[in-house]
Amino acid sequence: MSEQLGRVEDLPKDYYDGLVSRNTLPLWPSLRAMLPHGMPGRRTQPVMWRYQDVRPDLIKAGELTPIEKAERRVLVLCNPGLGLQNMQATASIYIGLQLIQPGETAPNHRHTPSAVRFVIEGEGGFTVVNGEKLPMEKGDLILTPPGLWHEHGHEGRGPVIWLDALDLPLIYGIDASYSTEAQRGQPLRKATGDCNLRYAQGGVVPYAALDDKPEAFPLLRFPWKDVRAALQSLARVTPAAEPVQLAYVNPHTGRECLATLGFSAILLRPGESLRMKRRSASAVLHVVEGAGQAQVDGATHDFGAADTLALPTHAQVTLTNGSATGETYLFMVDDAPLHRKLGIYEVFE
Repeated sequence: MSEQLGRVEDLPKDYYDGLVSRNTLPLWPSLRAMLPHGMPGRRTQPVMWRYQDVRPDLIKAGELTPIEKAERRVLVLCNPGLGLQNMQATASIYIGLQLIQPGETAPNHRHTPSAVRFVIEGEGGFTVVNGEKLPMEKGDLILTPPGLWHEHGHEGRGPVIWLDALDLPLIYGIDASYSTEAQRGQPLRKATGDCNLRYAQGGVVPYAALDDKPEAFPLLRFPWKDVRAALQSLARVTPAAEPVQLAYVNPHTGRECLATLGFSAILLRPGESLRMKRRSASAVLHVVEGAGQAQVDGATHDFGAADTLALPTHAQVTLTNGSATGETYLFMVDDAPLHRKLGIYEVFE
């Protein structure tokens, strides 16, 4: 291993200028920046976005910009370490907060990035995905996989707000990001909540699925009431030192719902302080219920309901429930599926 690599300044200026003129560069002056020793040179910062700060700006956006002028009325959560203009929460994860008002429709389109919606507040919202109308209730996770038509609407009162999570930085970074707009809304081909009736219980699937070629995305909506109850059941049989954490999976495969992004829910028991295993994946935590603290690489971040926190790759994270009597619930988005497919996923004790 070389202790001291050559620098650009060590090269004759005419030689270096000639390389540049031919669209080439020497690797060695930048080798340590591209391949640092031990762990990545991370640009992603641990950043907390407080819902009480962002929500007024989002409501104001609803007053300033009609849905026809926005298509999707979103405030993007931008990590300053990555440059605000790049609109990244982590290097591979985009996070936005989206608002829809009563009677509005966010028009039908499809796109190459994978996306999900996690509902923060409001009643009466819905998303139509691939011809199925999916109600949007607080805490629900709704998938809008790549290439599937989807649109949003609101049949209730008051604002409906949800968190968008996409692999947009990845897809944009490989020059593959684009959308296709539809001229009209989708015809409903399935009953409302059809997927939740077919896959209402973990461990069982429709018998025909054993013989038929399974759908790529058979379950599009994960109701929070079911996930919350499952977390509570898991907590009763999970030792105190282990995390109470459930993964959202494809019921046919038992694997992650989407190719590049993973989703999970965490329950922090009353008074619990949980040291998470250090992982190569980056993540974003969203607080569903409760309050507490997250210690990230030695720095403490207090969090409350609906706050959102970016976690860099390889971060050492400890989560603490701020209540000695109540539970705290968290939703996590990570890029572990991408890391697994690339063969770079690591977990450190």
